[in-house]
Amino acid sequence: MSTPGGRLPLDAEASRRAARRGWDDYSAEYQAEHGEFLRDDGFIWCPEGLDEAVVQLLGPVRGRRVLEVGCGAGQCSRWLLGQDATVVGIDLSREQLRHSQRLDERTGTVVPVLQADAQRLPLADASVDLAFSAFGAVPFAADVPALIAEVARVLRPGGTWVFSVTHPIRWCFPDDPGTPGLVACLPYWDRTPYVELDENGTPVYVEHHRTLGDYVRAIVAAGLELTDLVEPEWPPDGGRTWGGWSQERGRIIPGTAIFCCEQPPRLSR
Repeated sequence: MSTPGGRLPLDAEASRRAARRGWDDYSAEYQAEHGEFLRDDGFIWCPEGLDEAVVQLLGPVRGRRVLEVGCGAGQCSRWLLGQDATVVGIDLSREQLRHSQRLDERTGTVVPVLQADAQRLPLADASVDLAFSAFGAVPFAADVPALIAEVARVLRPGGTWVFSVTHPIRWCFPDDPGTPGLVACLPYWDRTPYVELDENGTPVYVEHHRTLGDYVRAIVAAGLELTDLVEPEWPPDGGRTWGGWSQERGRIIPGTAIFCCEQPPRLSR
């Protein structure tokens, strides 16, 4: 059992341990609560319900080598396999990967997965055509510039990297789907992570805040080009409440930011 969360400084190793333990502990609850919405083989980018089958942020995937960073139970990767892509998923949480194996058995579609830290990808340079993360490892990594640099390393020239995270402006507001969640009361520039502790004071969950500028600088520093920033609107039919996401908040402030990036093609001599 964890205590109510709050802002707390955390070093990189403590953050990694907290991220792994948090998702090991939370994965069964998460999959039970959100599995139907995500679908066993669906590619949903965010609580607003943006579906890759419709928006195609990754572009053509048939025959492409694809990496999912923070794959969880592999729903997105499983959908990509159905589109004739070659896919591998990585996740820090063993329990999330066990859920992926259960879905493999249920659907008959097996997602190749590796348990690994997204800040140290166990893949060769220029070995994938596309990489993506749908609310995967990015918010839970202490060093997002290192994570993005690792993705850039494994992308081939001309490759694509797309990732979705909580919209940075949301960190100014309480994580409440109702009216209290519409009152800004926290400094946008306070990058102290959100941390939950167990009864012994050990961090058991962490989520890191970055500003829009932080993400852009990390992308540029990795040698990538930012081609689009998607801020999905809340669906007109009302959608669903997901944690701090709701129709009441979604019609006023953005909940998700999706960064679309490209590895520049290698110049010919």
